Amino acid sequence: MLKAGIAGVGFMSWIHYLAYQRSTRAQLVAFCSRDEKKRQGDWRGIQGNFGPPGEVIPTERLKAYESLEQMLEDPEIDVIDICLPPHLHVQTACQALAAGKHVFCEKPLALSTQQCDQILNAAQRYDRQVLVAQVLPYMGEFQYAFQQVQKGALGRPLRAHFKRIISPPDWIPEFYDPEKVGGPLIDLHVHDAHYARLIFGMPRRVMCSATFQSGLVKFCHTLMEFDQPGIFVAASCGVTDQSARPFCHGFELHCEQAVLQYELSVQPGGVKIMPLSVLRPDGTAEYPQLPGSDDVSGFCAEIDDVVRSLESGIMEPRLSVQNARDAIHICQCLQKSAETGQWVDCR
Repeated sequence: MLKAGIAGVGFMSWIHYLAYQRSTRAQLVAFCSRDEKKRQGDWRGIQGNFGPPGEVIPTERLKAYESLEQMLEDPEIDVIDICLPPHLHVQTACQALAAGKHVFCEKPLALSTQQCDQILNAAQRYDRQVLVAQVLPYMGEFQYAFQQVQKGALGRPLRAHFKRIISPPDWIPEFYDPEKVGGPLIDLHVHDAHYARLIFGMPRRVMCSATFQSGLVKFCHTLMEFDQPGIFVAASCGVTDQSARPFCHGFELHCEQAVLQYELSVQPGGVKIMPLSVLRPDGTAEYPQLPGSDDVSGFCAEIDDVVRSLESGIMEPRLSVQNARDAIHICQCLQKSAETGQWVDCR
């Protein structure tokens, strides 16, 4: 069984902790935190925008380290699960790789293409693997669409539109800091850029029309073009000032043999969902019954695929460090396009 150690204790660490409790292929054996209260197991101060609030966790079978350096010396640990703020990903990943550990890193992999390449170079230098937790393709409707495309069940993917919109993320004071979080493109749109990369490949060029805050894209409409004529992806993403709409996401995916539609919107009256629809050329519609899941299920599936990838040597595409790096590169190209008002080559 794969043995993991979590670096950092915050919201994503808590979700990963819950996922490890369900996994039958990986075991959490350690974590590190500078906070003595958290090292003693009191994670009750943790709260995010989904999932249950933090609790007091049992630490009898967990090693709690004060520093990353201490945890990296633990010979029992196979993989370091990085759940730290984005600006700490590069240094932490490179340290872990140099210590002979594999790396499982929460999205975004890093804040720039150059930083991503530092991690890729370190992985090659130390002959270790880096896997990235871009969880969207493991979640419900998005997973169904990805799997259908992978199987060729819908014919060739032709076009898509993605939507990912939030109200002001006041709980992240450094949200618009390019050196800390990276704003809506790196924090939000990276999900849909990564998903489009999985479905369609790497875009040839991109265009972005946007409003700005602190020099970063705040809200945008984007367009990606690919080498094959007629293949393109559009997206709407960013921050709206209307706090009554804290979160919305969805997609419309056009394939040769079907159109898939899905949308979820969190509103004052509760969550409004347009269920996944598979719309056929003959005028019929199907409404797939998806397996039961909750906020932690996708993360557990990710962790199990980390184990399969490391054991088999065959990388699951949804965890690929190259695909995660490409998603960051797409987002950087979109920022440049928004600034210049021109198409930007992604290759």
